[in-house]
Amino acid sequence: MPGENLTRVEAQERAALVRVESYDVTLDLTTGPELFRSETTVAFSASAGASTFIDAITRTVHSVTLNGVELDPATVSDGIRIQLDNLAEENVLTVVADAIYTNTGEGLHRFVDPVDGEVYLYTQFEVPDSRRMFAVFEQPDLKASFRFTVTAPAAWQLISNSTTPEPTDAGNGAATWAFAPTPRISSYITALVAGPYSVVRSELTSRDGRVIPLGVFSRASLAEFLDADYIFEKTRQGFAYFEEKFDFAYPFEKYDQMFVPEFNAGAMENAGAVTFTESYVFRSKVTDAIKERRVVTILHELAHMWFGDLVTMKWWNDLWLNESFAEWASTIATAEATEWTEAWTTFAVMEKSWAYRQDQLPSTHPIVATINDLEDVLVNFDGITYAKGGSVLKQLVAWVGIDAFFTGVAAYFKKNAWGNTELVDLLSELETASGRDLSEWSKLWLETAGVNTLRPEIQTTDDGTITGFAVLQSAADDYPTIRPHRLAIGFYNLVDGVLKRSHRVELDVAGERTEVAELVGLNRPDLVLLNDDDLAYAKIRLDPASHAVALAHLSAFESGLARSLVWGSVWDATRDGESPASDFVRLVLGNIAAETESTTVRTVLGQLALATKQYVAPARRAATLQNVGDTLWSLAQGAAAGSDLQFQLVKAFASLASTPAHVATLAALQDGSITLAELEIDTDLGWELLEGLVLNGAAGADEIDAALAADNTANGAQAAARAHATVPTATAKLAAFNALVESDSAPNMIVRHTGIGVVHTNDPATLNDLVAPYFAAISELWQNRSYAIAETLVVDFYPAPLASTELADATRAWLAANPDVPALRRLVGENLAGVERALAAQAVDAAASDTAAV
Repeated sequence: MPGENLTRVEAQERAALVRVESYDVTLDLTTGPELFRSETTVAFSASAGASTFIDAITRTVHSVTLNGVELDPATVSDGIRIQLDNLAEENVLTVVADAIYTNTGEGLHRFVDPVDGEVYLYTQFEVPDSRRMFAVFEQPDLKASFRFTVTAPAAWQLISNSTTPEPTDAGNGAATWAFAPTPRISSYITALVAGPYSVVRSELTSRDGRVIPLGVFSRASLAEFLDADYIFEKTRQGFAYFEEKFDFAYPFEKYDQMFVPEFNAGAMENAGAVTFTESYVFRSKVTDAIKERRVVTILHELAHMWFGDLVTMKWWNDLWLNESFAEWASTIATAEATEWTEAWTTFAVMEKSWAYRQDQLPSTHPIVATINDLEDVLVNFDGITYAKGGSVLKQLVAWVGIDAFFTGVAAYFKKNAWGNTELVDLLSELETASGRDLSEWSKLWLETAGVNTLRPEIQTTDDGTITGFAVLQSAADDYPTIRPHRLAIGFYNLVDGVLKRSHRVELDVAGERTEVAELVGLNRPDLVLLNDDDLAYAKIRLDPASHAVALAHLSAFESGLARSLVWGSVWDATRDGESPASDFVRLVLGNIAAETESTTVRTVLGQLALATKQYVAPARRAATLQNVGDTLWSLAQGAAAGSDLQFQLVKAFASLASTPAHVATLAALQDGSITLAELEIDTDLGWELLEGLVLNGAAGADEIDAALAADNTANGAQAAARAHATVPTATAKLAAFNALVESDSAPNMIVRHTGIGVVHTNDPATLNDLVAPYFAAISELWQNRSYAIAETLVVDFYPAPLASTELADATRAWLAANPDVPALRRLVGENLAGVERALAAQAVDAAASDTAAV
């Protein structure tokens, strides 16, 4: 991997020398299962006499021709770069090479469907992987027009950025598709998807009167599950919303959405040809949280057609702006243009909790991060880039006003269409539209790291009249920046058993103390909620009286968003060691059954699992786990028939089952001797029940293999890999890890699901034998595997459930011995931070237990 790196300095030097006009890329996909033929002709201008390089990750370079002169491939190519010397002012370069299909989700990924043996291909190029398919100046500010000509089996569908042309016969059952040139775009948003995909087509009319063809694609074996009409409906709603708000018609000629196998991310914004994880094709029941997330993802990628594809960042230090804008825009569009009107609650629960967690790691960084090279980019696809950035954009919108924000964005698109920009280009348009100077705001919010904490300070008379109200702001010692916040304060009173908002004030908070004179003289309510409506990015704390009301009446909130803020505040306090994990467990078990927001349920149940298995004092972990399993099953039995809550509680119960009674219940659910009204044990839920049995030693390889034989699909293979790695013995855990270390043949999704299974355990001791082999292997894995695979092995196989001083010490020892691999050290350091936080939480929980016992 280090040999494939590209530094920002190299990119700046190359951009100063080169301007690219066009690429003409010819691909032959009929040459076998391992390699494909790639021929690239690039027209570009340069400084006369200059030297530079073009990127091309290849198996073999057959020829390199620069301005009619044949260069020796053995001399100019190292399989990663091709050196170009003595350039003319106008240049034509042709590179003919054999390139390599991958199974890692990078470059041109090749997948064979186990159901029917059909081959499916798709590209994933962000950040630096178009060079795995063709020779390219791989950096976002060297935009060009791309023309693809592709020979492939005649029965296949071929999709790229331009409209798919009629193919011509290439003989021997093959055909050739000659796509029209694209507009000037960056290489990382070019795309090729090929295979016998099933397709549903439709169209819409853009605001400028153009008819935009639409397509939705999936593998043939999943086509029966593809709800294309719904996807088209959300797409149309997104088009109408964005074209109006951005005051700019959709910039491309068509819009295809492909659901592809073994995809590493949720989706990718290739221009006019978006790829999605096919987990968004629902072959079994999924939670409402997943359904909503799919809508947000559809609109996230659509927003990128303008912000990212039409106008593109100059370098990856503005990656955060690309992703944060799409995250914010997709959330507001979901809330305002679709039936998922509570999208901001989902954002608060999921995105912001991710941001707060990431922002308290030792690897936290300013939103505008220093990106020295491609490895820096890859590790910065994180909670700062997406979630904190999106949260801060929401704060910026509150700061300048929504109308001014959209006015500024529309001007930004018009001024910079088809170009590259930096942050200042957007901020200048927002300043013009709003009349507010954003220089200080930008410095405090975008150029510093860390999250602030806000607390209310309230004085009252004996009869409850407020005589003083202030908002106190603090910062972590390592990141002491005190920031300006635009936020709301909500007053809530318990009326007929419901916590209803009775008063709201919106204001600017700045400095360590902000007096709120507007609230003086009012009656103190039952509960005071800082950051009501979740405008600001900050952790909040409740005053003692409000905290007591919230814990006693959490389920009574009329507003799901207000309730989510309290959930988040209590979880933050638990993670920060301010309150015992056992208290959080009791709060969840006592209130989760009344929660109505699906993403809140999903997130809180995940937090419950972490608290139970890593934050609760080890001495009480087994008893807590038993109580959690007992209560989840009891709540599932009492949940509304067929409800999302019932479904989520059963899934959580299967994952956290730990006793013979739990095992008996799982087995009875599996064989049908116990049923819950309107709960179907479909294929995917059946796998989760089986994994719960495996977790407890009540099923093993034979049962897993039988289940795979009955579900011989990609999903089945992934579930089987996860279940095999869940077998609760040290031998099984170590064998699962060693198999992936010793061979790099497993595809990305098998690696990922194996990691999930390895760390799925009720007995952390089964992971003790993994510690030494893990640290012995990760440096070599980082050196020799692709980034996607290396990151998965480093992060997902870290034996975090041990949550022990021994694991922390071993991690520190590795960090001390390996000072020269910054991107890898960052991932390992984040792993360590999780263990240190768990150990601190365990100590708090143990102390609370001792106090209670006294």
